[in-house]
Amino acid sequence: MRVAILADIHGNPMALDAVLTEIERRGGVDSYWILGDLCAIGFDPAGVLDRLSTLSSALYVQGNADRYVTSGDLPDPSFEQVKADPTLIPLLVEVVGSFNWTKGYLEGRGLLGWLTALPTQQRLTLPDGTRVLLVHSTPSSDEGHGLNPALSDDELRAEVEGCGADLICVGHFHLPMDRRLDGIRVINPGPVSNNFAPDLRAAYAILEADADGYQIRFHRVEYDIEAAKAATLCSGNPGAGYILRFFNGEVRASWMQRWDGVSHNVMTDV
Repeated sequence: MRVAILADIHGNPMALDAVLTEIERRGGVDSYWILGDLCAIGFDPAGVLDRLSTLSSALYVQGNADRYVTSGDLPDPSFEQVKADPTLIPLLVEVVGSFNWTKGYLEGRGLLGWLTALPTQQRLTLPDGTRVLLVHSTPSSDEGHGLNPALSDDELRAEVEGCGADLICVGHFHLPMDRRLDGIRVINPGPVSNNFAPDLRAAYAILEADADGYQIRFHRVEYDIEAAKAATLCSGNPGAGYILRFFNGEVRASWMQRWDGVSHNVMTDV
């Protein structure tokens, strides 16, 4: 059993193509686990779904950015926050515009219904009996801080308690991670797109399993970020400025303020 694990593609078919090509170069896989945030905050949301539709066997979960597109919910700033702080108006305009642009793009291609119907979690069992849970952020939520590496053992324990899984595969916080606690292993393959500096390459992982156990290897692959920047500028996405900040390595997550930059991080194979 050989599985490719991908997360946080964010409407970037160039990065996804690089990952899929590299997976085939490494011998291919039997199936794919896709951990959410497929379309939004990117330059070609439908292009990503077109490519994913060619995969012969895949399990998907819906991410918070997918939900924002399909449900009309939005991340901060809220209208109440903007009323209290009018300097947030440009940010609100960008957020609303970006997610509505993505929604319209997918509606025009007849793809919105498929995205809306994605489950928030998937469960399966590996040949050795390992119980696997696929979610985007945490077992109980698709957003928030996620199971990021800055969490203390007690904080992580509170998030995964009672999850009924031995291996939890997540995305959301955009960093490859491999962590074990109380017999539970939590991994993040890293994002296909919208990576944090210093490593802006597309990330993914491959799991190999049989009746004797399983192993996971983490990988990175180069793609043409300059071409992705150009496509973003031409896309008409009102959130293009924010996307370009990712491609320029200028975005940093708030949880990183608590992180030592080392704990639970993983070395990736090129």
